Amino acid sequence: MNILKEIEAHLIKRVRFSFADQHGVLRGKTLAASEVKQALERGVTVTSTLLLKDTSHRTVFPAFTPGGGVGMPELEGAADILMMPIPSSFQILPWAPDTAWMLCELKLQDGRQVPYDSRAVLRTALEKLGEHEFIAGLEVEFHVFRITDPRLHPQDAGQPGNPPEVELLTTGYQYLTEQRYDQIDPVVEILRKDLERLQLPLRSFEVEFGPSQFEFTLAPMKGLAAADAMMLLRSAVKQIARRHGYHATFMCRPKLPNVMSSGWHLHQSLAKNGRNAFMSERDDLSEIGKHYLAGLLDHARGACAFSTPTINGYKRYRPYSLAPDRLIWGKENRGALLRVIGGPGNPGTRIENRIGEPAANPYLYFASQIYSALDGMARRLPLPPSADTPYEAKAELLPHTLTEALDALGKDKVLRAGFGDTFVDYYIHMKQAEIARYNLEVSEWEHREYFDLF
Repeated sequence: MNILKEIEAHLIKRVRFSFADQHGVLRGKTLAASEVKQALERGVTVTSTLLLKDTSHRTVFPAFTPGGGVGMPELEGAADILMMPIPSSFQILPWAPDTAWMLCELKLQDGRQVPYDSRAVLRTALEKLGEHEFIAGLEVEFHVFRITDPRLHPQDAGQPGNPPEVELLTTGYQYLTEQRYDQIDPVVEILRKDLERLQLPLRSFEVEFGPSQFEFTLAPMKGLAAADAMMLLRSAVKQIARRHGYHATFMCRPKLPNVMSSGWHLHQSLAKNGRNAFMSERDDLSEIGKHYLAGLLDHARGACAFSTPTINGYKRYRPYSLAPDRLIWGKENRGALLRVIGGPGNPGTRIENRIGEPAANPYLYFASQIYSALDGMARRLPLPPSADTPYEAKAELLPHTLTEALDALGKDKVLRAGFGDTFVDYYIHMKQAEIARYNLEVSEWEHREYFDLF
């Protein structure tokens, strides 16, 4: 694709250059069309402190000390880094007039890779698979509400600011009923038309169990393409919805009455020479598939910090909720952490990991799966028996909190070796800053519990 010719042919006036930050949020700059040629050649400068922020957008590393707080002189003093555009990512945004978009990776001024660039982290993990290709299918739940008050008064600003006030599109609890789907169909159609124009491989549009809860699924894609698609899907859904007076959120469990948790079920397999490496002619999984699955189980507690990176996400792990709560696998069992789908001779054989929240950074989530699986394959880990009663099975529990998950990550030697100590320590520090802010807040529960009692 000749990007400059595309810009000229479609009368594009501006191009957004974006990268996925450590939280899986797109950040970047918008340039006039006349500046794009230089941007493609030299990159676009952004402030390196964008990599040092928690989810409130507060810089949680001492950027103006030697090494910029992360031991890198190249980042001292909020120095610039470069967004280098990925030409194949070029998209014309159907909801934003005369606007195109490009995804970028991050480089230092001397051309070296920025070690905290999450897309590059996944690319490195994928290279370690060698002759195998990581295939991912996305099954994503989220909520869409109608905005009643955008909360844009000056007193609503802050770090973070106040979210909008909303009302439901449906009252929920009529899972997959056509009547409820028809109520959300006008909003689905708004989203579908623009998402299809982005060439995302959409498969289904569903009304989920909870009030105002949706589920979109995407066809299987190769690793980087699937992660890029998740980034584009989330960002596009939020932007399109907001332009039409709706608030879309991929937060796991919004604090609204009767609202259900949302999950992100990651379907995964390996391909070799165009063939599904998990398929067996006589068994539910090939030997490679069994070792892969055993690796996911063995490192699930440490990987939880990447699949469920928010404090809120751990409120989803409840018994009998279709969300997992312990380290087990099952054949076609939606109560299990890891669900094996398919069977002998089935080319669609795969593993569904039901642990993730839809807010997870896809690059880090995928990388955690790859490093866990590689260890299982390298050590030929034996697969424990499947669990037929997932909420009664005697098995180690998933972390109950983000603090517990970060502790497990810090102790997981395989994930440390894969991601590198530098990245793991950086990630833990950033998430601990988030937890520290949370622990300083007085919750409604505390006020209700103690204010009158003592």
